[in-house]
Formats: sequence, structure tokens, C-alpha cells
Amino acid sequence: MPFFLGITGASGSVIGARLAEELAKRDKVFLCLTKCARFIAQREGVKVPGAENITLLDEEDFSSPVASGSFRLKACIIAPCSMGTLARIANGISSNLIERAADIALKEGWPLVIVPRETPLNAVHLENMLKLASSGARIVPPVLTFYHNPKTIDDLVNFVVGRILDIIGVEHKLYRRWGHEA
Repeated sequence: MPFFLGITGASGSVIGARLAEELAKRDKVFLCLTKCARFIAQREGVKVPGAENITLLDEEDFSSPVASGSFRLKACIIAPCSMGTLARIANGISSNLIERAADIALKEGWPLVIVPRETPLNAVHLENMLKLASSGARIVPPVLTFYHNPKTIDDLVNFVVGRILDIIGVEHKLYRRWGHEA
């Protein structure tokens, strides 16, 4: 079964791009970027990944297979996820294909992983995250860790991508796990 990956207009597009590459090594990926995500990726110097297993979708294309619960997905991931997108998903508003795919994941009980990119968080952000977590979504803030002795930004990105893969049950060797020697 394929994966769906949405990249929204929040800083951290490198996380989504790296995740798309990793997912495409394993199965087909339906990738959708918002217009704002494309702008941010360009500003951050991140190229939208293209691979044989990656199908780019338009955020306005509600005729896409992923716009229906009858089309099966292994997981739906939004990385990075802006607070606007998170709020719309938390409140059942599907104004684009990314939000629709997330809504379907929730109603069908598929894995939904949200990687929120904002700091500091206000009470509305936290309430929306709680609402999504209570509905079955997994909230994975891209938190910096240091026990794996990162040397580069790629090491930090790989840790976050690895944690997302862990949550959806995809094996990887992107970082050294706690308790394993270097």
C-alpha cells in the first residue's frame, strides 16, 4: 500500500523532503505540497524530491485517489505541518487535498502523523494538538536530540525522520538508538 505525505508552509521542508526519499525506497508515495510549502522550500534551499516511486499531487485536486477512503493508504504524514493546517484538520475542515487526506486517515483509523512546526506554542495550538491526539493522530514535534551524537544537520533531520518511520512501522537505520553503542 502507498504512503501519503503532505508538506505544508512551515519551516522544516527538509524533513518532508528527506521523509519522501526514505518512503520512496520502500513503496509508492503520493506527495502533495501546498503553494506556501513550495515557497518555503525554495527559501530554505530544499528541492522537492522526484523519484520513480513519487507521484506529485496538486493541493486542489480532489479527484485524486487519496481524496477517498476507498483508496487504501499505509499511512498519512504531514511533515512539516503548519498550525493553520493542524487547526483545520483538528476541526474537520478539508480545504485542500492534504487536509482531506488527513481527515480520511482519521475516519478510516489509518496512521496519521502530524509534525508541527511552531514555537512557542499557544493554548490554541496545544488544544488542537490534543484534539488530534484524542482522535488517534500521532503528534511528532521535530525535537532536537543529542544522545546519538549528531555531527551535522542531516544527523538531526535523520533522527526526526527515523522517529516518524518508527511510528508507522517502517524499519530503518537512520540514527543510533538509545542503548546501542556507536
